[in-house]
Amino acid sequence: MTAMTAMTSVSEPQGGVGASAWQPAADRFTRQEYPPVGRSGLRLGRIALGLWHNFGAADDEAQARAVLRRAIDRGVIHLDLANNYGPPPGAAESLLGRVLRDELAGLRDELIISTKAGYVMGADPHGDGGSRKYLLTSLDQSLRRLQLDHVDLFYHHRPDPNTPLEETMAALDHAVRSGRALYVGLSNYPAPLLRRAAALLRQLGTPCVIHQPRYHLLDRGPEGGLLDALVDEGIGCIPFSPLAQGLLTDRYLDGRVPADSRAARPGSFLRPDMLDEPRLRRACALQTIAAARGQPLAGMALRWLLQRPAVCSVLIGASRPAQVDEAISAAAAPALSGAELATIESAALG
Repeated sequence: MTAMTAMTSVSEPQGGVGASAWQPAADRFTRQEYPPVGRSGLRLGRIALGLWHNFGAADDEAQARAVLRRAIDRGVIHLDLANNYGPPPGAAESLLGRVLRDELAGLRDELIISTKAGYVMGADPHGDGGSRKYLLTSLDQSLRRLQLDHVDLFYHHRPDPNTPLEETMAALDHAVRSGRALYVGLSNYPAPLLRRAAALLRQLGTPCVIHQPRYHLLDRGPEGGLLDALVDEGIGCIPFSPLAQGLLTDRYLDGRVPADSRAARPGSFLRPDMLDEPRLRRACALQTIAAARGQPLAGMALRWLLQRPAVCSVLIGASRPAQVDEAISAAAAPALSGAELATIESAALG
């Protein structure tokens, strides 16, 4: 019996509070648009849910399940993971595996589930990087945690200077040919390396369909050639950290760190020292523009990204169901005008 058959054969929810009573909204696919990813036939939806934060072993599982249910009700079909998401590493995949078994078994075929490998997962010689051994072993481990026989999308999470690019791309190609994944993507690759990798994958017959960079109003790195490369190669762009880990929300505009905020957590990627005067000044200026158009700062930041070249979807994080609603509303908001874009540009770079 395959992992897929095992998952769909479970008849009673295990661990899902109220799981047996929940049914996905019948109109969920009318809640957002599903543009194609680059020149592929894959469609992810304007808003996708990332499980980087809020789905670890120390997080509230009932709340995480509520976020997942709300996301699906609002038309989110893409759930994004990596082998190291937690903490501890692997915890987010294990949690989603339980939810897939308990509550979402009948929805598997409509979901796009992605995972990645590339960062440290073990102390052994093949515990990170881009070797064939690491990538395929990690993917098998991810499938066991997810209780699936394949993922829809498998990424190399970061370039590995110690492994030939040809070996890494051949491993991604093998992941598809072996039935472990349907599509492959890259993350955190600079433009020149992305072009080389895309050419290798085309030669192998397994094209790169998507790239996942960090990109938001205050971090414009992809504009230094990456977006042009993605357009040229026909590869979709799905930015992560679209709200700068919360800086592009109203939580920190006064410079204080709320006790229950992400910045207050030990090991957070948004450190209190990052709430410096230049960043806060720019965030406050952007907040003024957002207020003038009747939109939260976070919503305007998402709307801005969705108008950037090659961007087909944006990965949000959510600790509460209401944050999913806000993101879906942002995607449906009127497009930013040329004048608004110019004003935003001045504020973001000022």
